[in-house]
Amino acid sequence: MKKQKKCNRTNIGGQAVLEGVMMRGATSMCTSVRDQDGKIRVETERLKSIKEKPLIFRIPIIRGVINFFSSMIMGSKIMMRSAEVFGEEEPGKFEKWLSKTFKIDLFSVLITISLLLGVGLAIFLFIWLPQLITGLIAKPLNLSTTSVWFNLIEGFIKLLIFAGYILLTSLLKDIRRTYMYHGAEHKTINCFEYGLPLTVENVKKCSRIHDRCGTTFMFFVMFISIIVFSLVNSVVLAEKIYRVLLKIALLPVVAGLSYELLKGLSKTDCPIFLPLKWPGMLLQKITTKEPDDDMIEVAINSFNTVLKMDADPSIMPQKFVTAMACDKLLQKVKDILKEGEITDDADAEWIVALSADMKRSELNCQKTLSPSVVENALLWANERKTGKPLWYVVGDTEFYGYKIKVDNRVLIPRPETEEVCQKAMQFITKDSTVLDLCTGSGAIAIAIKKEKDCYVAATDISQDAVDLAKENAKLNGCDIDFYVGNLFESIDKKFDVIISNPPYVKSEDIKSLQKEVGFEPVLALDGGDDGLAVYRLIAQHFANYLNENGKLVLECGMGEAQQICQLFADYKTSIFNDLNGVDRIVVVEI
Repeated sequence: MKKQKKCNRTNIGGQAVLEGVMMRGATSMCTSVRDQDGKIRVETERLKSIKEKPLIFRIPIIRGVINFFSSMIMGSKIMMRSAEVFGEEEPGKFEKWLSKTFKIDLFSVLITISLLLGVGLAIFLFIWLPQLITGLIAKPLNLSTTSVWFNLIEGFIKLLIFAGYILLTSLLKDIRRTYMYHGAEHKTINCFEYGLPLTVENVKKCSRIHDRCGTTFMFFVMFISIIVFSLVNSVVLAEKIYRVLLKIALLPVVAGLSYELLKGLSKTDCPIFLPLKWPGMLLQKITTKEPDDDMIEVAINSFNTVLKMDADPSIMPQKFVTAMACDKLLQKVKDILKEGEITDDADAEWIVALSADMKRSELNCQKTLSPSVVENALLWANERKTGKPLWYVVGDTEFYGYKIKVDNRVLIPRPETEEVCQKAMQFITKDSTVLDLCTGSGAIAIAIKKEKDCYVAATDISQDAVDLAKENAKLNGCDIDFYVGNLFESIDKKFDVIISNPPYVKSEDIKSLQKEVGFEPVLALDGGDDGLAVYRLIAQHFANYLNENGKLVLECGMGEAQQICQLFADYKTSIFNDLNGVDRIVVVEI
């Protein structure tokens, strides 16, 4: 992109993390990470503005020292949080034992260890090792540790080690991808500062080099340390170990001065300062790579989120949905359901199993489940705890081995209805014609069509129910004729078998049913004062729609079978039990 003048400078800065980008503004911070399913996960945090912080945070040099160390801590924390999205920080048995035995916060321990290792590595690479190598070079040249040449050589070696370190790490696949996200971060900030709309196409055209980059800051640390340590070495004679300790003690001063230099140079594009900027920019060519479109989208998401949060203090922060071990997710879902007084573990098991596409018998394991699975399971659990039936929450159920969509337009098919369907199939052949009366979700009609491949028609008084039944028929590849009407109202032909699961709950009993049943359509439940109102209507008209030797198969409620048989006293009737021994099925023959 042709060099443009920055007309929209911002203090928003960022950091590349594992498969994502963190952006930090005046009062907020956002980390966006693309998970394994391709979804952008977001975590935000509210920060104190500079005016809300103590005066020490605004004193030159001191503020640089504070920012240096706080950035190290925050950077490590954010990097590990991004890793959690992928489940890469799932603790092993030893870590779990430590956590349980000593009540240790493993996340905090890991951050502390990573910081100590990072500081230790930095001291070894950039203080002790350069001093050691310089000493080996200076000895045959008879150079004093206080000489200018000694300090220049040591500084040059530091820069070589720093450049070599960056080059070597760029060869690692994960680090290279992080450098690509680093490029996306810079390009996004530059695009905004150029005054361009934040679109993928605009960001792609922008430079991946930025004045306020941490790479440039680290170069300034190296550069200023050469000057500071040279001045100190020129007046202080000390043994090797004491020189190392002295340099460590002076690191805060170096960091503070480097911060002020970085901050000052980032505010100007004057060519006279280019020699100071150029080395850091050159190193950024290594620590930033050209990002792909997906990476740019992540960076834009973080930047825009920070812009919105800085502008609107009422926006609440949010946490990542991270990967989670299966057994932990199962327990979390159980805890959520208990809040809604749902103590049946089967519901929790179904929620996790269906979300993860696993068998219920496989759930007590430590397999790491993706954030998408975790998010879906938690969403379902929170819906279920309101009392909403599980299969309404999931959106479908299984009937006779076939997938059936369900929602509050229809009853959820029950296992006992499968037994009614199975009994009806004893009378059905491929040449039979069948009517499913009060079809609801279409489950019975679909099961018969799939199993017997005969002609099937279905009817219901509810247009909404018929619409859903048609969806289910299409889902299962069934050719079924659907009608809307009250019982036989829209039917003009005869059938060999009529099967029905009509409303059979007494009106006065509906309010006392389980909380879950209250979500189901009353029209499909209410059987009138005695629960038999619909059966009476069927008894009056069914004979006109059955062929000779035809069968009417009815599901009925507990204790209703004998009364239903009396409604069909002029015909041969039979009663059959379900698997629980309840009189559940009435068969009428003409």
